[in-house]
Amino acid sequence: MIRKGRPLSGSNSGRYPDGPRDTAGGASDRDASSAGDPFDPFESFDAHDRAAGRGSRRTRSESSASPSSSSSGAGFPDTSSEAAAEVTYTRSRRQPGEAKPGQSDEDDSRKSQRPARSLKGRALGYLSRREYSRAELARKLQPYVEETDSLDTVLDSLEAENWLSDSRFAESLIHRRASRLGTSRILGELKQHALNPALVEEATAQLRDTELTRALAVWRKKFGELPQTPAERAKQARFLASRGFSGATIGKILKGIDEMDSGD
Repeated sequence: MIRKGRPLSGSNSGRYPDGPRDTAGGASDRDASSAGDPFDPFESFDAHDRAAGRGSRRTRSESSASPSSSSSGAGFPDTSSEAAAEVTYTRSRRQPGEAKPGQSDEDDSRKSQRPARSLKGRALGYLSRREYSRAELARKLQPYVEETDSLDTVLDSLEAENWLSDSRFAESLIHRRASRLGTSRILGELKQHALNPALVEEATAQLRDTELTRALAVWRKKFGELPQTPAERAKQARFLASRGFSGATIGKILKGIDEMDSGD
């Protein structure tokens, strides 16, 4: 091996004509020629660099490494700071739906600062959504009645101001139920609200006048064809009866069911 740029001396031109460097007496040619040439052509590049006063490549790369990576041992980077940062992040995260620190206290303080809602104000909130009967509204307000409140007085005031009306409630309920239910079902629901009997009689007359038309619309939407077998007749009759239509109305829709007309 010949280093580029180094002149070859006459004594070194044929140093190893026979191949091996060791002489017969066991002395190395490297020891004999070390005085004339400080660099052995068979030495590694690191040995050359050390002899020239330069550190090896590995030494330079290790010395340029960060203190954190050298102190971790075995050449692996120190991940303790990253682990600590991740732990801190995980602990600071909030679960879905979890309130912020101190938020519950703020909510409680805001609720405590709100003025108490009066019984009449609560009743007006209910009536602003839909019509209520007097009996139904009384059941809704009963859990909020305090010692200083008078439920009957509040209800009387609402009726006097026309906020509360059983008549309007009956009309609203009939309007919501008439397209799907028969007379008996609607009347049963009206009686649950303890309405004035005069209102119930008026609603009964109105529902009976329109029951055949309403039942026919329900039957057409569900079936649309007359039954061909006794089983189909029974099925259609049971459906209309479950909706609250009378036997007479069902008999007019389903031809041939005379026994239902006689049972009405």
